[in-house]
Amino acid sequence: MNAAIDPADIAAAKQGADGKPTAIVIGAGFGGIALAIRLQSMGFDVTLADNRDKPGGRAYVYEEDGFKFDGGPTVITDPNCLRELWELSGRKMDDYVTLLPVDPFYRLQWEDGDTLDYWESQERLESEIAQRNPDDVKGYRKFLAYSQELYREGYEKLGTTAFLKFRQMLQAAPQLVRLRADKSVYAMVSKFVKNERVRQLLSFQSLLVGGNPFKTSSIYALIHALERKSGVWFAQGGTGALVDGMIRLFEDLGGTVKLSTEITDIRTDDDRVTGVEAADGWSMDADLVASNADVVHTYSKLLRGHDRGKSYGRSLTKKSHSMSLFVLYFGLKTTHPDMKHHIILLGQRYRELIAEIFGKGRKVPEDFSLYLHAPCVTDPSMAPEGCSSYYVLSPVPHLGHADVDWDTFGEAYTDKILDYLEEHAIPNLKRDLVVRKTLTPFGFRDEMNTHLGSAFSIEPVLTQSAWFRPHNRDDVLGNMYIVGAGTHPGAGVPGVVGAAKATAGVVADDFKAALAR
Repeated sequence: MNAAIDPADIAAAKQGADGKPTAIVIGAGFGGIALAIRLQSMGFDVTLADNRDKPGGRAYVYEEDGFKFDGGPTVITDPNCLRELWELSGRKMDDYVTLLPVDPFYRLQWEDGDTLDYWESQERLESEIAQRNPDDVKGYRKFLAYSQELYREGYEKLGTTAFLKFRQMLQAAPQLVRLRADKSVYAMVSKFVKNERVRQLLSFQSLLVGGNPFKTSSIYALIHALERKSGVWFAQGGTGALVDGMIRLFEDLGGTVKLSTEITDIRTDDDRVTGVEAADGWSMDADLVASNADVVHTYSKLLRGHDRGKSYGRSLTKKSHSMSLFVLYFGLKTTHPDMKHHIILLGQRYRELIAEIFGKGRKVPEDFSLYLHAPCVTDPSMAPEGCSSYYVLSPVPHLGHADVDWDTFGEAYTDKILDYLEEHAIPNLKRDLVVRKTLTPFGFRDEMNTHLGSAFSIEPVLTQSAWFRPHNRDDVLGNMYIVGAGTHPGAGVPGVVGAAKATAGVVADDFKAALAR
């Protein structure tokens, strides 16, 4: 589909009082904030609007009785992509937020009590692998080299490239073919190592961006090289402190934040967007609109008044979407300092369980694998003195795959998870439990406006990656831009921050004349 107008010819609309071109970014998640910072640094007068009372999107912070819970992403794997946001204006990230190293990056733990610690030290990691199969150390080193090549080709070269034209996909195709992007993450890992638990260690990361390791393109195996290169970090004060630091930077640059402002319409005039309207009656005209909201919501709801929104919204609902999540936040009146910060609790099934999570069976599986986050191991300030805060995340099918009434089913599911954690990870958990809260697929659907309660937007399979994902600039509405998990390159903090850079690059080209005034 060709753009109906040439974005380079966009006439200056109603500019700000200081003569700057104006921009509205919908959604104050990581991607939206990162784009707002880039546009403000570029010379736009930017307003960032979000429907919730605090910024963060999926990284929203919940607080209760002195316990602090990061709502979503807690793993920072590429600090430099964030640091760059401050460097745009000659500032330093360290003046706004402190990142603390996490080591081991993760602990994998199975029901039989076996654990595998994924250390920052290459020597210690290889020792863990050798304990399971000495021959896999050599295979692992080959996998690492493969992952590093994926990182160079898929992350450094293509991660911040906006795939607006199909020819860009064709230009990238030879390298993708050579690196076997048609194979799944798990399939490629299995070529290098034989031990099943080492295979799980090297393939589970795709779940952190909403991908099925048995279907997600092997290009996502680059996550391993990214972790080896940059480490795993946690923001002091929680991920919410990183969000607050980014918001403070945006406001220091002159940007405007409007919270508790639910955008209900993106206004259009022919094939241009002209501004937004909110549920409370607030409205604003702008030279461009960028949406960090769920892509289906953006087109089906916010752009419902334009034929583009109606048609593309229908098309997006037909794509495959990532799984949802059941998240349990809880606080204990005691501490467990010997725990690891990130623990992956793996059940007896791996392939079969993941297949059910992604829709096979059309129900919530009886068993589960869990991601347990224990931030007080690194930062005790996340809970009152002598206490500790946690969240545990269970991947579950989205609402299109499992028609479950989570308002009633959630209570039993919570008890089941607490029983499992007490048996396998946290002794006396129920005795020491003082605070608990849940986020179900209904919350993803209703609070975050995600299609089918999907937690990571469009599933990252090869046929829905790069050019095949919704584009960073719309193909018809020439001054309508997309950022966040639904566009290229995809979900995860580095992904959405990379999407912001890709989208900002397109905006810079489109508004070159206006910005030069």
